[in-house]
Amino acid sequence: MGFGGDRSRYGEAKRSVGDKDLGPLVSTVMTRCIHCTRCIRFATEIAGVPELGATGRGEHMEVGTYVEKALSSELSGNIIDLCPVGALTSKPYAFNARSWELKKTESIDVMDALGSNIRVDTRGSEVLRVIPRNNDDVNEEWISDKTRFACDGLRYQRLDQPFLRKNGKLKVCSWSEAFKAITKKVKGVDGKQIAAIAGDQADCETMYALKLLLKKLGSTNVECRQDGAKIGKGARSGYLFNSTIVGIEKTDAILIVGSNPRIESPVLNARIRKRFLQGGLEVALIGEQVDLTYEYEHLGVDTDTLLDLSSGLNKFAKTLKKAKKPMIILGSSALARTDGSAILAEARKIAEDNDMILDDWNGFNVLHTAASRVGGLDLGFMPDQDILFDEIDIVFLLGADEINMETLGDAFVVYIGHHGDAGAHRADVVLPGAAYTEKNATYMNLEGRAQRTQLAAFPLGEAKEDWTIIRALSAELKVALPFDSLAELRVDMIKDTPTLGNLDEVTEAEWGMFGKKGPMMAENFINSMQNFFMTDPISRASKTMAASTKERIKDKKVSANHG
Repeated sequence: MGFGGDRSRYGEAKRSVGDKDLGPLVSTVMTRCIHCTRCIRFATEIAGVPELGATGRGEHMEVGTYVEKALSSELSGNIIDLCPVGALTSKPYAFNARSWELKKTESIDVMDALGSNIRVDTRGSEVLRVIPRNNDDVNEEWISDKTRFACDGLRYQRLDQPFLRKNGKLKVCSWSEAFKAITKKVKGVDGKQIAAIAGDQADCETMYALKLLLKKLGSTNVECRQDGAKIGKGARSGYLFNSTIVGIEKTDAILIVGSNPRIESPVLNARIRKRFLQGGLEVALIGEQVDLTYEYEHLGVDTDTLLDLSSGLNKFAKTLKKAKKPMIILGSSALARTDGSAILAEARKIAEDNDMILDDWNGFNVLHTAASRVGGLDLGFMPDQDILFDEIDIVFLLGADEINMETLGDAFVVYIGHHGDAGAHRADVVLPGAAYTEKNATYMNLEGRAQRTQLAAFPLGEAKEDWTIIRALSAELKVALPFDSLAELRVDMIKDTPTLGNLDEVTEAEWGMFGKKGPMMAENFINSMQNFFMTDPISRASKTMAASTKERIKDKKVSANHG
């Protein structure tokens, strides 16, 4: 007490604010909040989901949700980066590490086809967080919640050693045992009875190596469209987002067909909203009526609406005609229907009839959801004709977990992948591969921009980089591939597919013929992606994504009851 008084001269009541529950992704420490309202502005203006706001006035003001509930935007994690004082932090990452303990690796996201630029922070072999890198041509400074938070899925259900099915059960084995089992099966089998399917996160180097291996075995049965999309036969412009992502800011009319951009590509949807807020943009949707975070005209739900628009009977046809730079966005689920080729041809007709194809503008766009899709199509990872699985004896699954495994019948299945998902459960031989954070690999985003991931952590246990597995297997099968290093592989791959060598550049495609005119089924367009948080082996293994899914279901039930 000899150093001063025993009480403060501060007479007023001290203010404390309880922490808010914003869901399983964002943690709050509200005593740090300085009321800068950055998070409120982001939620309202950029994400377009005005759930955050300020209640009370003066010294009683508090930032939070008006009704306590989890944030429902697919971009909510970005408020963590925006908060200048740490009042909003990452709930899964909080107190796990100090920033100086982490190794920081610049890489590319593969959770959707946008190819967001990211930084992967690792400690040892563990990925602790993913944060955005600025790239104004692709994702600006934003990333989706799945990109940011699904990385904990890299810790669970991992394949770290080879497995071989014995007496109906998968048993741990050595690499040589696994290769011998495959060699024994392949021996004497006609090449036409061998097939390969690439999953949604397969990289270009591995697809190129696998295609070459099957070619040496006498097979052309390779498929990168595991959803069955009727696309890729014809001009390259028939499967690209030709307007480019930054080109969205130049358009004045958008027709969306069979897609929900908000969950299929949240960052791209934010770019459309950005253009909408600038004014002078009219948007129309054919398909399921959903909340896209901006105003649009709902034209209808089926193919009849598409035909009416194509014939000029729909009033939005006049809007497209008047527009200086009109655009059509075709969803991948619309192309996965049995009449997908006819829908593609009809979309091409709409683009040509409404002056979407000009010297300085191409308004025809396909919105892919798979990171591997454009790269696979560029590489020609497609069969000459549809694969009939009744006639296939051996199937290689390259991280393909979304196909209906029953269609494979009694085939001998070799699975190359990093998670114990559906493909591994069906497999007769499991070869553990590397996730996107564990390899140097090339991916082509939806606009045709080649980008590369960088190795941030080494593959777990006995797992290897995917292309090295195929190279080693080719030697075992006595059809050795003509490269021994990643550099040699890339030289051959770029010679075969030059677009993959133009790093961080959009290689424009010439307009040409694609799609096949024919009858379209009088069925409604249905969006194939219903749960944004769990779409691939990594996000399905993520506890954070499981918690987000649970929270979203709970909120929907509450809304339905109140509605």
